[in-house]
Amino acid sequence: MGVVVTDAEVTLADVLSLRLAIDEPLQEGTELVLRNRTTGVERDVRLGTRGARSREATLAVSLAPLDLSAGRWDAYLRGANGKRSRLRSVDPGFSLDHLDAYALCKRTLAYRSYRTRNGFLALKISDAEPAAEVRAIWFREGRFEAMGLLAYSGLEDDDSRHEATLTLDRRQTSARVTATAFVQGVRFHAAFSLVDVVAADPASSDTAAGSGTWEPALQVEGVPTPLKLGAWLDDVDGKRRRLHYPSAKVDGVPIKPCYTADDELRIEVGG
Repeated sequence: MGVVVTDAEVTLADVLSLRLAIDEPLQEGTELVLRNRTTGVERDVRLGTRGARSREATLAVSLAPLDLSAGRWDAYLRGANGKRSRLRSVDPGFSLDHLDAYALCKRTLAYRSYRTRNGFLALKISDAEPAAEVRAIWFREGRFEAMGLLAYSGLEDDDSRHEATLTLDRRQTSARVTATAFVQGVRFHAAFSLVDVVAADPASSDTAAGSGTWEPALQVEGVPTPLKLGAWLDDVDGKRRRLHYPSAKVDGVPIKPCYTADDELRIEVGG
């Protein structure tokens, strides 16, 4: 059975929408099989219907009822004879505008379709907690600045302004720096003085004491928990290895942003 996905998207209602180019009509009893890449757990959905003759097919599969856990799920087609094959895809499955719109809804799980490096359809499912998705960071006039959007917060994308505070915490010493942040709708802009960070914990600038790592968070009116800053919505995995920012210096102390293995933003001072 020759089947290729030409368009794949998870809609705002968590429905996997597929357009297929097919050599032969899907037979009655054909199933879409989703297999967890780590655990091997499988979920299947019957697709084929009697009398179908089209060379193209449009499918819609509701994902929430399938009870899929967080992780990577590979897609297969299984025929009525029990044979199955991985589902090929020519759609890269990436639209930043769509991902932004998807992240505006409050969710517990986030579903995303994508094409693997080998050209197959797969799903990436992640736990979805309210977070501050960083889209740009820079040093300017002695300050560190970040801007982006609030993901999965449930706030409306409108012109409403919300009181917000940016906090920087260094767990090793319990030092904290706070600054006022600007939030309009779901868009945020936050900044802090580099001088204030160095002054808040002099030990972090002492090379003998090691590098001081600071964790930023955004506290926003109307959102019950502090929001981590990071970059999760795009298709760049492993930002700690791939994204390297230049450092600024305050009184000879280097300061630079970086990402953790989980794509959370950190500020490294000294070291």
